[in-house]
Amino acid sequence: MGRGAEATTSASLSQRRSRHGDSRRVSLPAIALGSAITDGGIVRYLVSAGLLIGFVFPSMLAMIFVANKQQIDADSKVRQLNHDLSDAIVTADREAAQRKVQARRQQFESRLANALDMAEGEPEVIDVIERSLLSVVPDSPAELLLADNSHAHLLRMASVSATGEPPGCDVDSPDRCPAARRAQVQRFSDSDDLDACPKLRNRAQGRLSATCVPVSIMGRTVGVIHATGAPQEDIADNAVEDLETLAKLAGARIGLLRVMAETQLQAATDSLTGLFNRRTFEEKVSAVRRETESVSVAMLDLDHFKVLNDTHGHETGDRALVLFAQALRESFRLQDLCCRYGGEEFAVAFPSCTAVQARNALDAFRSRMSAAITVAGLPMFTVSAGIVDVKVHENLLNALARADAALYQAKNGGRDQVVVHDGEGEAVCEAELQLDRADASRMLAAVSDVGRRLR
Repeated sequence: MGRGAEATTSASLSQRRSRHGDSRRVSLPAIALGSAITDGGIVRYLVSAGLLIGFVFPSMLAMIFVANKQQIDADSKVRQLNHDLSDAIVTADREAAQRKVQARRQQFESRLANALDMAEGEPEVIDVIERSLLSVVPDSPAELLLADNSHAHLLRMASVSATGEPPGCDVDSPDRCPAARRAQVQRFSDSDDLDACPKLRNRAQGRLSATCVPVSIMGRTVGVIHATGAPQEDIADNAVEDLETLAKLAGARIGLLRVMAETQLQAATDSLTGLFNRRTFEEKVSAVRRETESVSVAMLDLDHFKVLNDTHGHETGDRALVLFAQALRESFRLQDLCCRYGGEEFAVAFPSCTAVQARNALDAFRSRMSAAITVAGLPMFTVSAGIVDVKVHENLLNALARADAALYQAKNGGRDQVVVHDGEGEAVCEAELQLDRADASRMLAAVSDVGRRLR
């Protein structure tokens, strides 16, 4: 027999001996007591059996009670464990769903931020916004209303709709939009509700629900994302959160682009007149010369400007410069380049235009300038100009120096006139100037047409 069998046999014997010993400890006292209180015979056994039952029954009841209590406790613990397990499963499922939603939202935000970062201008940003609206609220007409530079008017910058018709909000100012005015999301379940936005009523599509998400740029609310749907069919909460993300990121990108554009404009223009500064003028003319061979440049100067300043003050002098710059912008073609070259000196480049043609345009400008001064109520002043054709391989600075020499001749010749120099630095006689009168007339007609459109 192996050691394992021997060990099992020993254990069985030990258990039997233990139970036997327990029974003996209970039965022997009962037999002894029964013998003591009876004379013997069968009565002794009956009494001993009764006493044994009397000893064992309470113990059995106690054991049953204890076992039952233990069972109840065990059942209670099992139920509690099952309840805790169920709660843990529900919590885990809820947290998993939240993590899934959060992961989806983070992915949307990351991809949106990347798309906006790659957009180089507002048109590309608007395209990203429209594609985002189609992704977030594919079944709801939606639009972006954004304030113009004055912040006084809202313009529809983007819109998406399955039917091709935008939601059609007619609010015309940020101050008149509840969402923009309160700077918080506004949700309206039914346009007929008492507390619904008044701008939702009386629309062609009838009753509707709406969600309006404000758009802020640098802390200032300048627009709103407006989405609509059927009455009582509110946009889902997760979609509203995505619209808020879109409003936040799009507003930040548009704000950055506008600041950059304003900074570039300030760096490229003269702060008083708004015309190109010298550096930008030279860059623009260089770009034009790569596209066309025929370019003429003129130098203009306000006659006796120092006297005007000394007599009427620098404020009047500044007003004269601003009026002069405005007249320049309105008198020439859109492709002509105007620059404040320094002080009261101005430069103008005329692409695809000869010096003779530009000379006639400058004469017309001088006449117009006289009328503008009278209307503005400024002291009268005149303008002198010198103009030349830029040679094919000539440096711009050299061409401007030749135009300045022509301007100097106009000054010495009595001012209030335009002098044209040829390539040799000689003044072009009046007879030669008359050769291109027909072309000059056509140019003046085109200039007048442009001027009417600008006004």
